[in-house]
Amino acid sequence: MRAHTPDLQIDSAGTGAWHVGDPPYAPMQRALKARGYDVSAQRARQIQTDDLQRFDRVLAMDASVLADLRALRNGSRAELFGVACGLGQVDVPDPYYTGDYETCLDLIERGCARLA
Repeated sequence: MRAHTPDLQIDSAGTGAWHVGDPPYAPMQRALKARGYDVSAQRARQIQTDDLQRFDRVLAMDASVLADLRALRNGSRAELFGVACGLGQVDVPDPYYTGDYETCLDLIERGCARLA
């Protein structure tokens, strides 16, 4: 999303705390780098309840994350990424589990282009 809207404040956070402070998963970094994105300086953080007020939009990549966000205080503002960008009720598959980085990135790139 930063590539499409460099003037906006874009952030990323997970609902769990198990990877806080870690860089992105190495295979994902390689897949992103092949498409021209460098995320090597990024570090994982856990979403905080004030993020739901601080950001204009909070997007969840899948229905499970959306449910977690909505369980947080004021989490009703969270939206499913696929719905927000006009792709429909689609979950972005987690390549950590599927190994399919290309499908994941295709969906994210298409959605971000539409949102921008």
